[in-house]
Amino acid sequence: MEHALSPATLAELRRPRPYPAVSVLAPTHRREPDNHQDRVRLRNVVAEAKRQLEHDPAVTRERRVDVEEHLDLALAEVDLAHTEDGLVIFAAPGEHQVWSLARPVPERVVLSDTFLTRNLVSAQASERPFWVLSVASDRVTLWSGGVDRVVEEHTSGFPMTRDTRNFDPERQERIGDVPSAFRDEDTKRFLRDADTAMAAVLRQDPRPLYVTGEQAALSLLDEIGGATRGASQVRHGGLAHGSHEAVWKAVRPLIEAEARLSADTVAEELVRARGRKEFAAGLDEVWQNALEARVRLLAVEENYRATVRDDGGHLVPADSGDLDAREDIVDEIVEQCLETGAEVRFVPDGMLTDADGIAGVLRY
Repeated sequence: MEHALSPATLAELRRPRPYPAVSVLAPTHRREPDNHQDRVRLRNVVAEAKRQLEHDPAVTRERRVDVEEHLDLALAEVDLAHTEDGLVIFAAPGEHQVWSLARPVPERVVLSDTFLTRNLVSAQASERPFWVLSVASDRVTLWSGGVDRVVEEHTSGFPMTRDTRNFDPERQERIGDVPSAFRDEDTKRFLRDADTAMAAVLRQDPRPLYVTGEQAALSLLDEIGGATRGASQVRHGGLAHGSHEAVWKAVRPLIEAEARLSADTVAEELVRARGRKEFAAGLDEVWQNALEARVRLLAVEENYRATVRDDGGHLVPADSGDLDAREDIVDEIVEQCLETGAEVRFVPDGMLTDADGIAGVLRY
């Protein structure tokens, strides 16, 4: 199952497909007893996708069989023991993907010539993604981080390893293994290569970067002065050989402190915007301004969800399942704002009570 949505991956997902490109969305649960229903519910929504394929006159038999096979393959790849809050399956002729999201999604099936990506975009924004580079003299690992986890990435040459058997044993005996390792020219070259590889990752997918390692390793990276210079440093050795739990435990306090600081900064921005009369609050007002590309900063409570329908140019509350109901309108607003260059911040629940859970700072 996929977790990390890079700009390049998003562009690939958004390209037109031969009809039908099927998007299957299903809410999932992380814990018992709620997760007991997930398997049956997921099979039912996939069955609904197959039913729609069978009754769509625009879908040839050959393509229907192809897409149904990929839906079955995707279903077999789902690991319900490690699901989060939502699951998205994409299937089209010749391909399929499975995405696990740390944000709820409405249950739905969409047949189109493109995949439905707005829920992925919103989930990615809410996760506040970041990179962690864990450095040692013989190994460098890359981790993709989100709101409550890190996952090791195998991309751009990571993990990088090298053989340290050729170190000078007499020098190691004189001054100790760790100091000699980070004074060694081969080690400097190795970390310089890692820095160059990290620069390529950041060009493809810019995110905040955290670097873990012994002080000697962190100092050497500062000396190299490339992509890792200026990154947030976590003085903790051994994580290049460690587990994802150990890496998350090391960086979590810094991530949480920065999230609190970010929320405070957003609150101050909203207060100033009110004073300048550049403030929008509530779904309908924010949606109208988002459509006009007027939103510069969007603030959304982390678990705010709403179902609405468009009543002649305005959004009004609706019940799930109503005709023309839009169950993921918050995700639509997030995607629209990101598409028009706005900054999107998710803040703790209850912070935007006076704005009904969603607010915007306007460009004019």
